[in-house]
Amino acid sequence: MSTAQGVIPGGTTRTGGAVPVARGPVAVVVVLYAALLLPFAGRYGLTADELYFRLLGDTPRWGYFDQPPLTPLLAKAGAALFGDTAWGVRTPALLCGTAVVVLAALIAAELGGTQRAQVLAAAAAGTSVSVLVSAHFLLTNSPDLVAWCAVTLFALRALLRGDGRWWLAAGAACGVATYAKYVVLLLPLTLLVALLLVGPRRELRGRWLWAGAGLTLLIAAPNVGYQAVNGWPQLVMARSLAEGSWDDGTLFALDVALLVGPAVAPILVAGLVGLLRRADWRPARALAVAYFLGTALVLVVAPSGIDYTEGYLVPLVAAGCVVADRWLSRGRVRWAVAVSVLTLFAVAQVVLVLPVWPEHQATRFTLTSLTAETVGWPRLVEQVADAHAALPADERARAVVLTRNFGEAGTLHWIRTGHPLPAVYSGHNELYFRGPPPDSADVVVAVGVDEERLARDFRSCSVVARVGNGHGLETVEQGRAVSVCRGPRAPWAELWPGYRFVGPY
Repeated sequence: MSTAQGVIPGGTTRTGGAVPVARGPVAVVVVLYAALLLPFAGRYGLTADELYFRLLGDTPRWGYFDQPPLTPLLAKAGAALFGDTAWGVRTPALLCGTAVVVLAALIAAELGGTQRAQVLAAAAAGTSVSVLVSAHFLLTNSPDLVAWCAVTLFALRALLRGDGRWWLAAGAACGVATYAKYVVLLLPLTLLVALLLVGPRRELRGRWLWAGAGLTLLIAAPNVGYQAVNGWPQLVMARSLAEGSWDDGTLFALDVALLVGPAVAPILVAGLVGLLRRADWRPARALAVAYFLGTALVLVVAPSGIDYTEGYLVPLVAAGCVVADRWLSRGRVRWAVAVSVLTLFAVAQVVLVLPVWPEHQATRFTLTSLTAETVGWPRLVEQVADAHAALPADERARAVVLTRNFGEAGTLHWIRTGHPLPAVYSGHNELYFRGPPPDSADVVVAVGVDEERLARDFRSCSVVARVGNGHGLETVEQGRAVSVCRGPRAPWAELWPGYRFVGPY
């Protein structure tokens, strides 16, 4: 048997079918996908998280209190390479989305999928709500989804081709991925347990898998070192997120269906069943078991953390597309109906995720709460700038801006053209560790800060404006006070701990 028929050099027989990658058709899907997302990348504004990433990106570090360093670096790189605009900052997210589309097709090919199955996998994965969101908004999930898909692809090649050297690639991808989100480690941990439970256990006895694990630790070492030296701040942040959790996990299955799309949910189930039952996929069934293990763990530890399991979904959808293609190929009418339904839902998901509506309707027709965060930032900057400009000249010289959260701080850092502003301070997450204002700052323009605390800490405070986005939309910032305060009652070093805020936006 030749190598083209499925034998790896050295004599190891491949269990699954060796199918060439449909480069041309998949490339067409990628181009169409980029063309679909690109026009909307700069619409409205940035989310609070994107503004925060852009702010942190100006001071690169090995890590931050609430996250690893990769996403802020991507925001800074996007701004530097493509322009310091919403479009430029989000370009790395678009590149991550197209990478996920390609990886979905490669996973389908690795599982023996035809060209049609590969195209279906690329399209179904790319238009899922989860991938659309991470391809439009620059989130920690954007590079994280790429990493999960890459690790899964390499694991499949190790398991199906019988070539353990692919564990090195999986380990390297895991190590790099820790610089985006630590949750990627859930995949190799659950996969190890799954291999122990359902095999092939020979992988656990081989040197390549453990060499890959060692490579993960080696690459992640600076990142982990930062955590250790700084008292494991990610654990503090995780506890804060858990305290804010309200979901008991009863709607977990529905949430998963919404993440991949209602029409694709049956395909995902088909992928799970196929991995567990098909003889030609037997070496890879540990991936399905790993998903169940990861889901069970998340439901026990963090029931509202459905995003912790998002990385499992794209590979399962790709597997389901291989199964669906074989079932649908039995009849042209069956295939035509299925494609029509999938296309209808894909269009609906695109319309309800991307900012295709006028800005004044931004929060009324959307599947993601992130859209509300993108509206009204320029108006907030104008209000703060007006409050600062109204101060007497001598007060302007020693005034600072104090914000409640990183979204407000991020937009005041980012939107400065035509709005001269003093230094901006915030006690939210990483920004708290940048320190308090100097004691010479006895005049403060406060944005969104608790009015009762300001009244206790300053001799005089007055509300000069209420934040409004100009469209009357219900957003997080809407109605918050812009206050001018004078005369701090104590040195800033004593007051500063009272302004610390740990948690999400």
